[in-house]
Amino acid sequence: ACFRLLCSLLLPALFLSGILCICLVVLLWGVRLWLQRKKQLSSAGRDGKRPLLVAFFHPYCNAGGGGERVLWCAIRTLQKKYRNVTCVVYTGDKDATGEEIVEGAFRRFNIKLIHPVKFVFLEKRFLVEASLYPHFTLLGQSLGSVFLGWEALLKCVPDIYIDSMGYAFTIPLFKYLGGCRVGCYVHYPTISTDMLSVVRNQDTRFNNAAFITSSPLFSKFKLVYYYFFAFMYGLVGSCSDVVMVNSSWTLNHILSLWRAGACTSVVYPPCDVQTFLDIPLEVEKSTSEYSIVSVSQFRPEKDHPLQIRAFAKLLKEKRVGQEPSLKLILIGGCRNQQDEERVNKLKCLCEELGVSDDVIFRINIPFEELKRHLAEATIGLHTMWNEHFGIGVVECMAAGTVILAHNSGGPKLDIVVPHEGRVTGFLAEDEDGYAETMAYIFSLSPEKRLEIRENARRSVHRFSDQHFEETFLLSVEPLFK
Repeated sequence: ACFRLLCSLLLPALFLSGILCICLVVLLWGVRLWLQRKKQLSSAGRDGKRPLLVAFFHPYCNAGGGGERVLWCAIRTLQKKYRNVTCVVYTGDKDATGEEIVEGAFRRFNIKLIHPVKFVFLEKRFLVEASLYPHFTLLGQSLGSVFLGWEALLKCVPDIYIDSMGYAFTIPLFKYLGGCRVGCYVHYPTISTDMLSVVRNQDTRFNNAAFITSSPLFSKFKLVYYYFFAFMYGLVGSCSDVVMVNSSWTLNHILSLWRAGACTSVVYPPCDVQTFLDIPLEVEKSTSEYSIVSVSQFRPEKDHPLQIRAFAKLLKEKRVGQEPSLKLILIGGCRNQQDEERVNKLKCLCEELGVSDDVIFRINIPFEELKRHLAEATIGLHTMWNEHFGIGVVECMAAGTVILAHNSGGPKLDIVVPHEGRVTGFLAEDEDGYAETMAYIFSLSPEKRLEIRENARRSVHRFSDQHFEETFLLSVEPLFK
């Protein structure tokens, strides 16, 4: 009797599920055909041929960071190589016109585009704002990006779609509904195997609050959530026809999560090394003051407290009366009130450690002043754990400082590596390591430091605009076949 009851309930349920699945497939197929028809009806070029539309999904294209430099270099590269291509940028920067955005790219990055760019302005960018999702932020932003991607697809159906900002959940949308060839440039995996290990080991970090690490139940729940999200992230990422990553560190994570090795390649971001290579390199003259310069936004992951504590330790262990004196100059951008509060806390830390007179904060300074500080500095300091690449590290090396970066991520795997068998800089992990390495660098002769600086300069040519253009074109070539 029980079996008959189960069958009588199960069979209709299976039948209904099958009907619903068929209806969903038909609906999605209908949407795809409608979008394809919409694409075919779009305007033809002057020669009667419809130009190939290459769309970049970059909701914050006017932000002026390293990711935006990649975007504009990529567009300029395609315009140089392909004649019958129109580049489209999906953006949420409604407070600026297309002309202002292009002018901003030229002013900030010295990148002049060859042809005009079509901008598609999106209304729902707020859906990908982290502040909208105080909890389950990764999942919230990813689902938000699907809705934002749908708005983009309705406004313009491209032939080739490239996600250049890390919104992997938009990729299946454009591939299966838009019928596009799809690619992406990954600056930083949305979730990484390191993030999973931080939660698994119950480590307290800026993205893993103390109330979670102190509770085994919360930690297990967050771990399950992270594993589920990592699975979904791997699923959507594997839909890409072409995957470009910005460093070996990002490559390792993307390969383990997306398992798309055949179409994945490293394309280093274009760094404006030439601007810094113009700084003359010579043996340091005897000076009464040496400076250590840090260049990074005042964000929690950059770990400025580690820099201050290591510097305080260096000063403490320095023999009394020993010349020259040392200064730590923290250069960075403040985006909002939270960043300003962070700077105030760092100033309080300096007072606690008794180094207020020796630490200088330079906030939102013009580029020429940044260049001058780097030209005068002896050491370039960088302390972020698992920095995915490290454009600031490259700039310090190009400017002629002796770099001291964190022994992890991009700096360890790609940047601060021997060049032709010679030392290009140094790596450290903790307060003691940084203090000892800074002391060692200052103990070297000016001639030995010059040798390291010259090696570093020669090594950074592989991060130039020209090298980016060559590797980018090689990577995206399958999308144009």
